[in-house]
Amino acid sequence: MKILVSKEFKFDAAHNLTRYKGKCERLHGHTYRLRVTVEGTLNDEDMVIDFGELKQIVQEKIINLLDHSYLNDMFDNPTTERVALWIWNQLQDALNGPNYKLKEVILWETETSFVRVTD
Repeated sequence: MKILVSKEFKFDAAHNLTRYKGKCERLHGHTYRLRVTVEGTLNDEDMVIDFGELKQIVQEKIINLLDHSYLNDMFDNPTTERVALWIWNQLQDALNGPNYKLKEVILWETETSFVRVTD
């Protein structure tokens, strides 16, 4: 039996879509919501992963880089899809433990619009 463990984060960032025709081609910002999920089995402490460890990894590899940033400095065309895929790639090795692995990244651009990346 596999267990899913998730933690949510928020960060603020600005961007403009360089290959899009419409209002989003202009500079604007979002409060993004990020959910990171790992899948695994219980370790000898009866945990899949410590929430504190999960938080530290995501904070260091993602939030510290993206929060209050201009996403166009990091991405040519920073759609939510591209940013979510980048987050997945940044976390894939770091969240590959002896009893767990990265299972899913969900990135909300607004309260009702999100992108999901899964294995």
